[in-house]
Amino acid sequence: MQQYSQFRAFRAILKASFRSILSNPSAIVFSFLFPVIFIMIFGSFGGGGGVHYNIAISDYSDTSNELMDSLRANPLIDIDTYKLPDGKTDTVQRRKALEKDKIAAIVHIKKIKDSLGVDHYLLLDTMTTASGNAINALQQLFTGIVNDIAQKKSGQQKMPSVIPYVYAVRPYRNIDFVLPGMLGFSILFSTLFGVSFTFFQFRQQLILKRFYATPINRINILLGIGISRLAFQMINVLMLIALGYFLLNFTLVNGFVTFLEMTAMTVVMLLLLLGVGLIFSSIVKTDTSIPLLINLFAFPQMLLAGTFFPIEVFPHWIQIVCRILPLAQFNDAIRKISFTGAHLWDCWKELGILGIWTVLIYFIAVKVFKWE
Repeated sequence: MQQYSQFRAFRAILKASFRSILSNPSAIVFSFLFPVIFIMIFGSFGGGGGVHYNIAISDYSDTSNELMDSLRANPLIDIDTYKLPDGKTDTVQRRKALEKDKIAAIVHIKKIKDSLGVDHYLLLDTMTTASGNAINALQQLFTGIVNDIAQKKSGQQKMPSVIPYVYAVRPYRNIDFVLPGMLGFSILFSTLFGVSFTFFQFRQQLILKRFYATPINRINILLGIGISRLAFQMINVLMLIALGYFLLNFTLVNGFVTFLEMTAMTVVMLLLLLGVGLIFSSIVKTDTSIPLLINLFAFPQMLLAGTFFPIEVFPHWIQIVCRILPLAQFNDAIRKISFTGAHLWDCWKELGILGIWTVLIYFIAVKVFKWE
C-alpha cells in the first residue's frame, strides 16, 4: 500500500490556495495598485527641489543683467512668458494669471545709479492677495538675490556667525521615507483582510472541518493556506520595491544584499500578521465583524507608526506609544536597511520587539483558533 504523502498534500493545498488568490481581482488591486498610487503621490512630494514660484517679467524690464541671470538660475523660481504670435506680450492673459494665482508676481527690473554713479538694479514686483504666503516668501527671496549682487559689486562679504561644514553623502529623497511606509501599509491591510476572510469562510463552509478529517497533518493545512497568502504578499512587495528602485530612485544602499534583507524583514512582519488574521477569523461570529477588528488594529498603526509622516511630529508621550507598535518597528527597520546600510543584526531592537509581539499573538491564536 502506498504511504500517504504529507508533502504532496501540503503542496496541493498551497497550489489551490494560491490559485484562488490570483483569481480574485480585488486582492490584486488592493495589494498592489492601491499602494502604487500612494507611492506615486507621496513620493513626488519634494522631488522637484522644494516649493516653486511662477513669476512673469514686465515688458520694460532690463533683462540683460546679472539680476535677471540670478532669477533664471534660481531653482525656486520659474519664469512664465505670455507671448503672442507676433512676439508681443499678452498683457491681458498675464494679468488674469496674476489675479487667479497662476503666477505669484509680475517683476520689473530697473537700472538706477547711486550718488557715486555706480549702477544698481532695483527689483519691483506686483502681487495680489491671491498669492497668499508667497508674498512674504518672494519678498525675502528677491531681497536676498539683490543683496547678494550688491555685496559682490561692493567687494564686501558678511561673515556668518556660524560656519557649517557640510559633507556630501547619498541624497535623501522623499521616496526613501514613503516607500517603506507604503510596504508596511500594503502588507498590513491586505494580509489581515486576506487571512481573516479566508479562514473565516473556510470555517463557515466546513472546508477546514473536512481538511481536519483527512490524513494530512493539521499544521500542513494551516501552512498551505497561510504560506500561499504570504507568497502572494511577497510578490507584491518585490514589485513595489522594483517600482521604487527603477522608476523613483529608491535607495538600496547595498544593492541586492539590501533587497534580500528587506525581504527577510518583510517575512517576519508577514508571519506576525498571519497570526493576527487567525485570531480575528476565530473570534468573530459573522464576516461583517472582521473589518471592524482589522480597522481597530490597523488604523492606529497606519497613523502613528510613521507610515505617512515621521513619529517625531507627535508629543513625546505619544511617541512612546508609537515606538512599541509592530508596524513602527517594521517601518524603522526597513528604512535603516534601505538607506543607512544597516544589516539585520543591526536591527536587533526592532526584531526583538517584533519577536515579542509574534510570541504573544501566536499564544493567543493557539488558544482561540477553531476548526469549525
